Amino acid sequence: MASSKCVRLAGAAAKDFLSGAVDTVLFDCDGVIWRGDQVIPGAPEVINGLKRAGKQVFFITNNSTKTREMYAEKLSKMGFVVEKEEVFGTAFCTAIYLRKIAKLDGKVYLIGGKALSQEFAAVGIPYLGPGPDLVTGGMNEWANVSCDPEVRAVVVGFDEHFSYMKLTRALGYLRNPTCLFLATNTDTRLPLEGGRAIPGTGCLVKAVETAAHRQAQIVGKPTRFILDCVASEYPINPARTVMVGDRLDTDILMGTSCGLKTILTLTGFSTLEDAQAHLSSGSPSRQGMVPDYYVDTIADLLPALQG
Repeated sequence: MASSKCVRLAGAAAKDFLSGAVDTVLFDCDGVIWRGDQVIPGAPEVINGLKRAGKQVFFITNNSTKTREMYAEKLSKMGFVVEKEEVFGTAFCTAIYLRKIAKLDGKVYLIGGKALSQEFAAVGIPYLGPGPDLVTGGMNEWANVSCDPEVRAVVVGFDEHFSYMKLTRALGYLRNPTCLFLATNTDTRLPLEGGRAIPGTGCLVKAVETAAHRQAQIVGKPTRFILDCVASEYPINPARTVMVGDRLDTDILMGTSCGLKTILTLTGFSTLEDAQAHLSSGSPSRQGMVPDYYVDTIADLLPALQG
């Protein structure tokens, strides 16, 4: 019997699905609605059309380099109709996790940039670490690097200033087993326009995990915490929610594990061949990375919203 998963979504089937089976649509950003600073053609028309049709639309991104306000500004400039409250990025959600779930009483050693700093400050979380930390001294000095006794958590996000000294300081804090270890995400690459890519946060997380002999708790996809953040503020029925993403190991896996329908778009990281390989593998552990549907680009959904 032919599988009912990994089916191209087009034509009447797309129209029926979007009009009759979906109330809420979650969109990843990088590789789905834009690449770098280049909007995916047709993406604003699709998302604005979904909103006009009465659908809830949210932007669910693992990228920690922007605050909610920054994302809303970028989306607006690209032609999307958006409110900042519809954006759930890992910078914002990590701050929420520390304040509401971990109830952190102390400081954070932050390997991350301006967006994480601003989201932490917005909820009153003290932190140290952002910015350059150049290598000084030698091995003895590195092994005895100073640690702030008030630090109770290490958070790793995207940090263009990542260095050996930051890795050493993180190890110093994480040798204490009571120190919380969080990472915004484990995406290995960020897709850019023209098929280019840069190393993602996952590369930095792996370095810290390797040095500390510990695994980070992940805030972003494929864990469900970002979805929990959305559901804490808006009514979400998983059976009538669809996750649209370009990565099988984050977007699609989170959607499947949370009981959502999933759509893979082929404008970013993962390929149709990747999805089909998971499907045909017969491995139960890989079936969660098989999308229900795929499209070449989310612009393929535009005809289903017209007429």
